[in-house]
Amino acid sequence: MGTWSRQRARLVLTDCMESEHGTVTSVSCVDTYAFTKPVREQIHLIAGIGVKGDVHAGLYVKHRGRVRNDPTQPNFRQVHLIQRELFDQVGEKGYDVEAGDLGENVTTSGIDLLALPRGTILRFGPPGSRGANEVTDAGAVADGNSAEAAPKAAAAAGGEGAEAAGETAAATSRATRTGAGGPLAAVLEVAAAAEPDRGNPGAAVAIAAAVARDRPDDPRPAVVVAGLRNPCGQINGFRDGLLKEVLGKDERGGVVRKAGVMGVVLRSGVVRPGDVVTVELPPLPHAPLEAI
Repeated sequence: MGTWSRQRARLVLTDCMESEHGTVTSVSCVDTYAFTKPVREQIHLIAGIGVKGDVHAGLYVKHRGRVRNDPTQPNFRQVHLIQRELFDQVGEKGYDVEAGDLGENVTTSGIDLLALPRGTILRFGPPGSRGANEVTDAGAVADGNSAEAAPKAAAAAGGEGAEAAGETAAATSRATRTGAGGPLAAVLEVAAAAEPDRGNPGAAVAIAAAVARDRPDDPRPAVVVAGLRNPCGQINGFRDGLLKEVLGKDERGGVVRKAGVMGVVLRSGVVRPGDVVTVELPPLPHAPLEAI
């Protein structure tokens, strides 16, 4: 059993608790569409929006292909995280990849991001730290919608989407009562109003549940993991042949995506290289990450 498989098994057996710690090795952002992102000394997370000054920040999807498809999709891809260990693996195959090269905002080490269940909370900085929340005012554009989000979400789509929207509404309502749901309620409302097959209802439920269980006494910057990045052919434009190293199939024929995970910002604050990353798993049963 490989390292990732062993860690996946260990994570799945752990109920809602801080079970793993890793480290931020690099942070990146850019305000224009570009495949790679320059490394920065720090980045500012804005709750419900994304990385301050990054082209993918916002309530609605920013990926150009998805925008052409449907610009009303919710932005559950506000923050892109990649495990540094991937660079070592592809390096053994002759591919020179460094932090920011694949467009991620946060590069980590010591955590198997791909094995995390949907709705995992990643907190940045040591426990008890203030979180440097000087950018919370910038996130206020997403605030003020928490109380209204639940009924609108419940009335959203039909079929399976309606069931998920109802769960989203209930979880958002719980978050609202705890006073923690404001910044993320707006993006959840966007998800509830989207077409069932485009609103990522499973991710919306997991995100809303994470908001509901967030601890108001923990001000550390935090991201909720929503799903896997779906690698595309642009990766071959960066390094010819690299796509096959981050997108393949397992022994059962299932698709394996290794190009990191996507999430939404739960708590505003500053993230810097060297910050501790604490993994807070959701309650059992865990839902595996899917492409988002």
